[in-house]
Amino acid sequence: MSDVYAKLKELGIVLPPPPAKGGLYTPVMEFGDHFLYCSGCGPQQNGTSIDGKLGKDLTVEQGQQAAYRCMLNLLSNLAAKLGDLNRIKRFVKVLAFVNSTDDFGQQPQVVNGGSQLLLDLFGEERGLPARTAIGVNATPGNIAVEIEVLVEYE
Repeated sequence: MSDVYAKLKELGIVLPPPPAKGGLYTPVMEFGDHFLYCSGCGPQQNGTSIDGKLGKDLTVEQGQQAAYRCMLNLLSNLAAKLGDLNRIKRFVKVLAFVNSTDDFGQQPQVVNGGSQLLLDLFGEERGLPARTAIGVNATPGNIAVEIEVLVEYE
């Protein structure tokens, strides 16, 4: 198993602080035997966000950057809960909501921005889970993407 923190350093990635909660919920909920369900995270970081609709306001590449930021925020929440990202045995499920126009059909390509980060950090066996990428016509605060994950840990 590779060291996630060494990979982060190699790729020049610094995890942001865990995002502020946007309501009354738990960012990471433990359940069953070694499973964590992570509430959806948006692309807000360092006081900025990537907002707008794919197919109207944003390109696929901008959407991919939003998905990447969502995944970084999820990793920050997981690190805060687990204390060590190396405890993640595997990502089980990714569910992504892409703020998009009715005729936009590239939601999977957008979400690849977040999935690629998991692949780069955790490898194929641990980092490529089952995934759903759907288009929605509204998101909280008009964010471009919101992603939630389910992980198994040791």
